[in-house]
Amino acid sequence: MATQDFLVEIGTEELPPKALATLSEAFTRGIADGLKDADIEFGQVEAFAAPRRLAVRVRDLSDAQPDKPVEKRGPAVTAAFDDAGNPTRALTGFATSLGVTPDQLDTLETDKGAWVVYRTVDKGKPTVELMPELVDRSLAALPIPKRMRWGAHRTEFVRPVHWVVLLFGNKVIDTPVMGLKPGNKTRGHRFHCPKSLIVPTPDDYEVVLKQEGYVIADFAERREQIRAGINQLAEKEAGGKAVIDESLLDEVTALNEWPIPMMGRFEERFLDVPAEALISSMKEHQKYFHVVAANGDMLPLFITVANIQSKDPSQVISGNEKVIRPRLSDAAFFYETDRKTKLEDRVGALKPIVFQEKLGSLYDKSVRVAALAGKIARVMNSDPELAKRAAMLAKTDLVTEMVLEFTDLQGIMGRYYAANDGEHEDVASALNEQYMPRFAGDDLPTTLTGCAVAIADRIDSLVGLFGINQPPSGTRDPFGLRRASLGVLRIIIERELPLDLQTLCEWAEEEHTSITEPNVADTVVDYMLERFRAHYEEQGISAEVYLAVHARRPTRPLDFDRRVKAVEAFRQLPEAQALAGANKRVSNILTKQGGDRIGDTVDPSLLQDNAEKALAEQVDQQAEQVLPLFENGDYASALSSLASLRAPVDNFFDEVMVMADDEAVRNNRLALLNRLRNLFLRVADISLLPTTG
Repeated sequence: MATQDFLVEIGTEELPPKALATLSEAFTRGIADGLKDADIEFGQVEAFAAPRRLAVRVRDLSDAQPDKPVEKRGPAVTAAFDDAGNPTRALTGFATSLGVTPDQLDTLETDKGAWVVYRTVDKGKPTVELMPELVDRSLAALPIPKRMRWGAHRTEFVRPVHWVVLLFGNKVIDTPVMGLKPGNKTRGHRFHCPKSLIVPTPDDYEVVLKQEGYVIADFAERREQIRAGINQLAEKEAGGKAVIDESLLDEVTALNEWPIPMMGRFEERFLDVPAEALISSMKEHQKYFHVVAANGDMLPLFITVANIQSKDPSQVISGNEKVIRPRLSDAAFFYETDRKTKLEDRVGALKPIVFQEKLGSLYDKSVRVAALAGKIARVMNSDPELAKRAAMLAKTDLVTEMVLEFTDLQGIMGRYYAANDGEHEDVASALNEQYMPRFAGDDLPTTLTGCAVAIADRIDSLVGLFGINQPPSGTRDPFGLRRASLGVLRIIIERELPLDLQTLCEWAEEEHTSITEPNVADTVVDYMLERFRAHYEEQGISAEVYLAVHARRPTRPLDFDRRVKAVEAFRQLPEAQALAGANKRVSNILTKQGGDRIGDTVDPSLLQDNAEKALAEQVDQQAEQVLPLFENGDYASALSSLASLRAPVDNFFDEVMVMADDEAVRNNRLALLNRLRNLFLRVADISLLPTTG
C-alpha cells in the first residue's frame, strides 16, 4: 500500500505548564494505540508540544486498512440439501442472512465432514476516513481532571481550542475535529509572529514554525536548548554553575515557545538568608534558576527564561530584578523576625492546631512522639533526652512566618532556627531529618536522634489512625501512611537499627488515649510487613521469597531483610527446589497427622532403616552447626549448610515408609520430619518456594 506522513495539531490557549508533557505523551500514545487497533500500518510517531499546541506526526502511514478475508461457516452439507439435492431452509436462511444466494456459497471439507461456507473480502477503510474519529477519541481520553467550555461551543477541553491542522501528505482532512474544520494553517509566536502560517506537508511542520513562526515545537529540543543556554550563561557571565532542577526545567520549557535565557542580579545582603529560602522564593514564584560558585556557595545571581527576543534585554532583566527584590525582602524579613522568638517558646502555639480531630493537636502529637522517641533512642544507644527535646521542637517551625509563607521549607527552617537558638547539633539536624525520606530514594537521617524522631513520628501516626479506624483505603491515603511505613522500614534496614515493629507499635499504643480499635499494634505491624512485598519486587526478588519469610512473621525489619536476602540466595542453589518440595511434602504429612501436637524429640532406639538413621544423624549435625548461625542472624550461611540435607532427605522418602504400622516407630519418624522442618522454619517457610515437578 502507498504511505504518506500524517500530522495533527491542536492549537489552544496557553496549556497548563505542569501538565503539558503528560498531555503530549498521552495524546501521542493515544494516536499510536488507535492506529494499532485499526490495523493501519505506520512508521515512527513523533510528539510536539508547546504552550499553545499539541501535535503528533506519524511517518509512513498506510493510506488504508488492509483488506481482510472473511469466512463464515453455515450448516453442514448434509443438512444444507435434501435428498433431491435442493437447498433446505437451513441453507436458504443462512444465505439470506448474508444477502447472497445459495449458489454464491462454497464448501469446506474438514475431518469432521463438509460444511457450507461463505467467503468474501472486507475492504479496508481509507485512512483519511478513520483519522478524525481516532483523533477525537485520543483527545477525549487525555488525563484532564477538569474540562472547560468556551464561547457558544459545546466542545470541552483543558483550554479553548482555536485551530486544528489535519494533514495526510499534502491533503487536508477536513472532517471537523473539536468542533472546528481542520486546515493546513498553524499559528506562530503570539508576539513575534501573530499570524497564520501554511504547513505544506507534515514534514515541514517544525521547520515552518521555527523559521517563520518563532516557535520551537519539539518539547525535548526546546528543553535541551534552554538547558544549554542556562549553563552557558552561568559559566560565561559569572564563572559559576547553574543549578537546574529537572521539574522546574520541564515547567519552564512548557511556558516558552521561543526561550531566551537572561541573567539578573540581586543584592548580596540577601545571601544572609538561608539559601533554601532564597531558592524556594525564586523557583516557586518566579521560575528562576539559581547560580552557585565552584565551592557550592550561592551567588547573588539568577537566570530567567523569557518567551520573547527583546530588542533591549536590559529592560527585561531590570523588570525581573524589580520583581524578585520584594520577594527576597519578604524572606529576609521573615527570617529576621522568626529568629527573635526561640522555638521552645513556640511549643504552646501548637496547642490550637489540630493534627486530627480524634487524635488531638500538634502539641498532643509532639508529647506522644517525644515519649516514643526517647524509648527508641535508648534501644539504639543514643541519647534519649536529645530525642525527646528534638521531638518537642519538631513541629514548632510550622508556626514561623517563613514556613507559613514557604511551606516546602518545613524542617529546613527548623534546623536553622534551632542552631540559632543554641540547641544541640543533633537536635537541630533532627528537626529537618524527621521528614526523611520525603520520597522514594531520598536521603535518610544521618543522626541517631534524627532516626528516632523520624521513626517515632511515623509510628505515632500509623498507630493513631489505625486505632480510630482510619487506615488507607484504595487510592485514599490522606496522611501518607503507605509512604510512612516504607520510610520506617528503610531507616531501620539501611541504618541497621535493632528495632522491633511490634515493640514500637505497642509503645505508641500506650501513649494514645483515643484508640477504639482492638489489637491495633498487631494490625499496624501486619500492614507494615505487607509493604515489604512491593519493596522487594522493585529489587527483583520474587513474591514467593517474600511470602516464605512473611509466613514466619519476623517483626524486626533488619532481621526480615536478612532472611529475605538469605532465602533469595538459597533459591539460586541447585538443591533449593528439591528441598522446597520436600518441605512441602513434610508440611502436608505433619498437618494431616496432628500438626502442632507432634513433637520433635527423636528416640534413636526406634530408628530402623539405614535411610532414617542417616537422616537423623545429618539433622543432628546440622542442628549443632546452624543453631549458632541462627542466633547471630547469619541466615545465609545457615541455609547454605542446610542445603546439604537434600541427598539424605531424598533417600529417606525413597526408602522409608513414614506411616509405619507400629505407632511408636511412626511417631518417631514424624518427630524426625518435624525436627527437620523446624530447622528451616528458623529462617522461613521454604515450602512456599517454587518446586520441581
